[in-house]
Amino acid sequence: MSGYLADVGALARKDLRLELRARDTLPAMLLFVLSTLVVFHFALPAGSGDDAAYGLLWVAIVFTALLGLARAWVPEREHGVLDGLVLATSDRSAIWLGKAIATFAFLAAAEVVALPAFALFFQPLDATAIAGVVLANVGICAVGTLLAAMAAASRTRELILPLLFLPLTIPLVVGGVGSSISAEAGDYLLFLALYDGVFAVLSWATFEYVVVE
Repeated sequence: MSGYLADVGALARKDLRLELRARDTLPAMLLFVLSTLVVFHFALPAGSGDDAAYGLLWVAIVFTALLGLARAWVPEREHGVLDGLVLATSDRSAIWLGKAIATFAFLAAAEVVALPAFALFFQPLDATAIAGVVLANVGICAVGTLLAAMAAASRTRELILPLLFLPLTIPLVVGGVGSSISAEAGDYLLFLALYDGVFAVLSWATFEYVVVE
């Protein structure tokens, strides 16, 4: 078990160090989410209410995550690193988990800037809404990392990834918006936690077959 966790940590650190050196993914995510919120701020009619504003926040989060996921496997694809990782003696699911942790870190870093910007442009987020964002991030990164690995092998990966990813994020958007505006926010948080658990296990269990095929 300790060896497995060491492999996961090494793979996650590899992605984080590459991003610190290249600065390709995180700046693009930050710029995208901020510009999206600015556009929504001026596009949303006055008096539209909180529901519309929270819906726009989740649109910004999902598409920012999609931008990061589209670049998640670029280093491995360009340099043929994935083949070497698959042939390594470590469990192949560690590759997925390390990549998912790094993607979660990038998304969380973007949201550290995006959520205060949302509070400035629209209205503040309470603790329940932030908990919904964190739980949704887990689901986004778990499912998105697997789908991004599947799409990376295709020539039309820029088209395939959104087609696979966006339908699976609908429950996360429903849960995230519900945790922000509903009087039964706890039920939505429980729903998000259940989604995370189910899809994290499925992604962890099927990743080996995805990379082998």
